[in-house]
Amino acid sequence: MSAPWVVAFGLLGLVIGSFLSVVVHRVPRRESVVRPRSRCPACGTQLRARDNVPLVSYLLLRGRCRSCGARIPASYPLLEAATGALFVAAATAFREPYVAAVMAAFLAVLLALSLIDLRHRILPNRIVYPSVPAFAILIAAGALAGEGFDLRGALVGFLGYGGGLLLVALVSPRGMGMGDVKLAALIGLVVGSLGASRVLVAAGAGILLGGIAAVAALLAGRGRKEAIPFGPFLAAGAAAAVLLGGPLARLYLRLVL
Repeated sequence: MSAPWVVAFGLLGLVIGSFLSVVVHRVPRRESVVRPRSRCPACGTQLRARDNVPLVSYLLLRGRCRSCGARIPASYPLLEAATGALFVAAATAFREPYVAAVMAAFLAVLLALSLIDLRHRILPNRIVYPSVPAFAILIAAGALAGEGFDLRGALVGFLGYGGGLLLVALVSPRGMGMGDVKLAALIGLVVGSLGASRVLVAAGAGILLGGIAAVAALLAGRGRKEAIPFGPFLAAGAAAAVLLGGPLARLYLRLVL
């Protein structure tokens, strides 16, 4: 993709990242992500448009509220920057702007879900449920328009990855939550639309990373009954499958087959 497209994706990612900060904060609290407008967490003053420009406002204000001078958490600009980076990565990984846009949106959803799972140990249905039909429609529209999406791979990924973790959850309900099952189905749908083999990469990488984290937690002294959020690892595996592309899938298949 050309440089102007990459820059445009990066700027859009910063804007989306600003919105994700609202989503991550409000959705677990069952609050609206539209109203009220963003406010200072310390004094409650409604932020003006000039004080709500992604990254720029934080730097100009030196990380403090204009009204009360309280420090603005660094997590806000970091989330904006991370989302912008993911959008740039998607624009770099795919030639077609439509495919890049769908995958960038998918990565943004994964980022929001990962942060919520890390903080609250939940994967909200308010995000996962509407994401499944939304991405199904985007993928189907892209396939009909000749953008190269694999509808069969999307279906196989949705049923295979989601169904596989559903069996794990039924056999070991304490080891796998239904939120992880729903996230796996979403991942299978979107990643599978790029090719069914990439779902294997997503699953393998996610399970490997989750296993490493579990072992590290045990070595650090955490008990076996302490919950470790699995969503971020599923999301990391999906991001690897999306961004690292077909070569990683082919390498993975050579190793396991």
